[in-house]
Amino acid sequence: MSSGIGFAVDGHIARVTLDRPKALNSINAEMDLALFEAWTEINNNPDIWVAVLSATGEKAFCAGADVSGTGGGAGRRMALGGGLTGVGGPLLTLRKPLVAAVQGYAIGGGFELAMCADIIVAADTTKFGIPETKVGIIGEAGIMHRAIRQLPHHIALAMILTGDRIDVHQAERYGLVNEVVPYEKLDETATLWAERIASASPLAVQAAKDAVLSRAGWPLETALATRYEPIEAYEYSADRLEGRKAFAEKRNAVWTGR
Repeated sequence: MSSGIGFAVDGHIARVTLDRPKALNSINAEMDLALFEAWTEINNNPDIWVAVLSATGEKAFCAGADVSGTGGGAGRRMALGGGLTGVGGPLLTLRKPLVAAVQGYAIGGGFELAMCADIIVAADTTKFGIPETKVGIIGEAGIMHRAIRQLPHHIALAMILTGDRIDVHQAERYGLVNEVVPYEKLDETATLWAERIASASPLAVQAAKDAVLSRAGWPLETALATRYEPIEAYEYSADRLEGRKAFAEKRNAVWTGR
């Protein structure tokens, strides 16, 4: 794949694959643009309800930005990861749930890309790292801001200040990943998570994600007092009516995402 990115849709699940294994799936300008296009399609296509981000090869999920040259290219300014990380350009908000299937090295921008996911499934080979201070290349601090929010305070600071990595079992203990599996079961397990999410009302899932993340850094009183337009709009959707009908008829709902 010339872009270094694979994109496919299987039912209601979109599959995005980092595909530069010889470069440890590091992200160059062409991949950034392809990722931006993938996230945009996922956001805009009502028949896509959940996405899975994975990578080719057992050695690495992603080693971060390709130091030989990164950025949006073609005159387009965007953040790393097609805009998903918010590092180096405008942040792209993915409205659909994202499951990351991570293996091997997830370091620097690759670690941050994984932390952008809503669910992280990790192979037992995975190692997470923030190497910036160790190698003296610190720039935008996006990965550090995410790490301090997703890991215990002292664990995150130890990783940031030393550049040392943590293995997947430490990551699981700290609540960073949802499930650890053998590498051979990584894709299967990520798909099962995606299918579980897709079995719920897609509009309700998207509204819930929007509400939770849009007020995650705000005081509880503010979050409780906020009106959430996607939740209000859901009340008048066909899926809301189908949910009520299915509950009354004691059957599984048939969602349309409309």
